[in-house]
This record gives sequence, C-alpha cells and structure tokens, in this order.
Amino acid sequence: MARSKKTAAQNGSSSISTSTEDLSSSDVKQLLPPSSPDRPTGPLSVVIPPEDREVVKVNNASLTELKNACDDAVKRYLSRPDLFKQIHLHTDIRLGLGWLSVFVAAGTALYGYKIDFEKSKPVVTIGLVLYMVLTALSTLYAYFIEGETVFVGKRKTFSKRIITERISLSSHTEPVAGSKPPAYQLALHYVRSTNGGKSLLAKGRTRGVKGYNEFFDDQGTMDQERFEHWVGELVEEAMDGKAA
Repeated sequence: MARSKKTAAQNGSSSISTSTEDLSSSDVKQLLPPSSPDRPTGPLSVVIPPEDREVVKVNNASLTELKNACDDAVKRYLSRPDLFKQIHLHTDIRLGLGWLSVFVAAGTALYGYKIDFEKSKPVVTIGLVLYMVLTALSTLYAYFIEGETVFVGKRKTFSKRIITERISLSSHTEPVAGSKPPAYQLALHYVRSTNGGKSLLAKGRTRGVKGYNEFFDDQGTMDQERFEHWVGELVEEAMDGKAA
C-alpha cells in the first residue's frame, strides 16, 4: 500500500514537471506565487505581441528626437490596459491656461478694435496684464511643477481589498561626456496604498541610465522590446519597495 502511494506521488511529480517543461518562461512566471499577496501584476508579466508595435525610426544626430521617442515609448508601454491609466493633469492645466490666455487676448483685441482708443485703454490694459500673468503662470507651472515629468499613472486592483497604485516617471538626457555617449536617464517614484491612501503598502524610488546607442541602431530604428524590458525592470524594482 505504501509502495503504491509512493509510486503515485512520483508519477504525479513527473507529470507536473513534464507539463511545466511545455510552458514558456512567461507562463511559468505567471503560475508562481507573487512575492507579496498585495503586489499587483508588474509590467514584465505583460506580453506584448510584436505586431502591436509600430516601427520607430528617428534621426540619430538629434538628441531631441531620441528623447522624444523614448518618452513616447514609456507612455505607450505603461498605459497599456493591463497596467496603468495615464493621468493628464499637467497637460490639462497647461492647456487650460493656454486657451484662457488666448481668449483674453482675442477679447481684448476685439474690444480695442470696436471701442474708441481712449475709452478702451483701461480695459485693454487690464486684458494685457491678465494675458501676461496667464502666460507667466503657464511657464512657471511647466518649469517648477511639471518639470521633466513624462508619465503619471494610476491603477486600482482588488485583492481582498482595494489597492491603489500611483506611479510617476521623469526623464532627462545626459549629454556627451568625454568618450561616454549621450544617455537617457529615467527616474521613477511609486506608491501602493489601500484604505483611500491611509495605509501605505509599498513605496519605491528607482533611477536608471542607458546610452541611446543601446536602444537605437545605426539607422535610427528603436529596439522597443529591449527598451520596454529595461523600463519594466525599473518599475518592478520600485514595486518591490526598492530605492536607488
């Protein structure tokens, strides 16, 4: 009886190992238990089919094009349905200030055109000052508050309780330094909480730097899969509460 149970156990073990060998590495990773019961799915667990990517090609001589291509790739990657919902607060505020200044300028110009110059001077002066204030506010907001922020995202998941994640990424180009090529620097801040933000579950900050030549070939074509894997590793480190 004992021998038969032992044989059955061995057969069961061999069948599990055989079925596991038939799975890909990503499938096996999804079967493994997460490092924390409250840790949601990380970006490295999300499989992106090659056909979902469009070819990205830029001018290698332009640091602006290289940075913009990387920034756009970060947004596309992290805003996928399985990951984070992008928050456009910074863009909305700047657009609001911009449109408001346009309306003030147009209204002031129209008033000055229809009303006699001497009578319209007080209103035109107020309109001009208001326009300058709105333009200055937009510039100051972009410089001091938005800064180099590339992506701000949020995600809510349910695991016995509602878990809220917030993530923010900022980027910067490191210029050429001696024999060192220009590089893309990415800084990341991540917070995971519950109970409406009252209970902190995890908090992490990571930073990474990679030369643009590691993501773009001689023709300027971007290796998106390699870039996404690098970004995914930084996000996963932050989700694990690491600081760098």
